[in-house]
Amino acid sequence: MKCIDKNKKKRSCSARKKKRQRTLCIMTLILIALCIVAGYMVFSGGLGDKHLVYTYEKKEYNKAVYKGELFAENLCLVQGDEEMTGAPDISTYTAAALFNVKDAKTRYAHNATQKVYPASITKIMTALVAMENADLSEEVTVEVDSSDFAADEQTCGIHKGDKLTLEALLNGLLLYSGNDNAEAIAYYIGGSIEGFADMMNKKAEELMATNTHFANPSGLHDENHYTTAYDIYLIFNECIKHKEFTDIISKKSYTADIKSASGTTRKVTWEPTNFYATGEAKKPTGATVLGGKTGTTNKAGNCLVLLDKGFDNKPYISIVMGATSKELLYKDMSAIIDQIPNE
Repeated sequence: MKCIDKNKKKRSCSARKKKRQRTLCIMTLILIALCIVAGYMVFSGGLGDKHLVYTYEKKEYNKAVYKGELFAENLCLVQGDEEMTGAPDISTYTAAALFNVKDAKTRYAHNATQKVYPASITKIMTALVAMENADLSEEVTVEVDSSDFAADEQTCGIHKGDKLTLEALLNGLLLYSGNDNAEAIAYYIGGSIEGFADMMNKKAEELMATNTHFANPSGLHDENHYTTAYDIYLIFNECIKHKEFTDIISKKSYTADIKSASGTTRKVTWEPTNFYATGEAKKPTGATVLGGKTGTTNKAGNCLVLLDKGFDNKPYISIVMGATSKELLYKDMSAIIDQIPNE
């Protein structure tokens, strides 16, 4: 039988283990040293004229994963009521606000985060969803009929089977505030009123209008159809990024060419419901009113959102919700807009 020296074997294994540990330590130190040198070269410009890490981060950190943070960075914020000298008597409306769009400043806010009913101001979101999901030159075959709407609903006079462009529908929607145009757009873009309302709510979430919920594209009263003055700002602020939108709301009128189901063509002219545009209200002196959207129901009161241009050429968004009368709506709105030069 061959004898084995067990102590000698243990000493040999221990020596090999220590050798491996020394080798690993040396390799680790070399790797650390290389990292330090490489880091120094990158941040000192040693690997070229550009700082590679900084260049990469500057490019990549602006992508979609940071969209929410960067989006909010350029928005006006509301943390409560913001007082303003010259603001109208708060007893005549539910909520109001004035926003300096370019400088991202809230100039005035009263109950800006309080739940309100938007009435036909809803149609700014209807327009936004339409503009982002279809081309304005597309021809739409109407699936609704103005004769089916209630007598007190505002309609543009379109009929089932009519054909007209999406652009024409949007003009009637925003200028004359046709509920029939709103539903025609909803069926064309969303397939149904409910489907389109889902698209509206999804867009509201994207815009961080978290206190808003839409049940229809027109603003017809529904307890589950609500918003806030601040959320209206968020939506309207996104709308005015589209030139097509600002072009429409600034028009004095629009004439649509409509082809009926029988093949005949008729022309229909739609004018704004905004009293500043029609001359029924005295224009404010503090800024130029470029255009906007009205809304009125018994529950919502009288509502108005406007895009204004100050004498400093900066854009402003002014909002009044729930005014107790049309006369007071424009009186209050003018009082707010007239404070713009005092900013």
